[in-house]
Amino acid sequence: MKMIKCGPEHLDAAAEFYDTVTAYLAEHINYPKWTPGEYPGRASAAEAIKGGSLHACVDDDGKIIGAFVICEDPQGDYSRGNWTRVLKPHEVLTIHALAADPRIYRKGVGKAMVRECVRIAKSEGKKALRLDVVPTNTPARRLYEGMGFKHAGTMDLGRGIPEIPEFCLYELNFQSARP
Repeated sequence: MKMIKCGPEHLDAAAEFYDTVTAYLAEHINYPKWTPGEYPGRASAAEAIKGGSLHACVDDDGKIIGAFVICEDPQGDYSRGNWTRVLKPHEVLTIHALAADPRIYRKGVGKAMVRECVRIAKSEGKKALRLDVVPTNTPARRLYEGMGFKHAGTMDLGRGIPEIPEFCLYELNFQSARP
């Protein structure tokens, strides 16, 4: 496994990866409530690549087996979170659309990507890493909690998604984080 920062040359592969994940979720338990052909998909991958925030985990053959977005934009109202520290937006990075290839679930790809997010945030001098999860997304919640993230409340982030009125907020504060 290797982590890469995606550029325009990775758009087709990233879009195909997210399409595979959302199609799988549509046929099984759709924990994150993602919509095939909508989010995450080609448009969100293109936007993240343009912003320099899409990263991927690739196998030895260079095939994408995991992907995530990491940026300063929380894509919603994080102001009411029960954060362990009051931080300015530029002091925090937020994880979005973290997914592993469903054919290799439970093989460490998710943990490796979260570790990469921590490495990126620390290398940029950030003080915390934050994210939000659909409350019923038990696998994601277990992953983040198992890696030291603390629950910071469940609330409406103002995203206007009727089927997901609230999200669980999580934070990894680097002053109190495990190595």
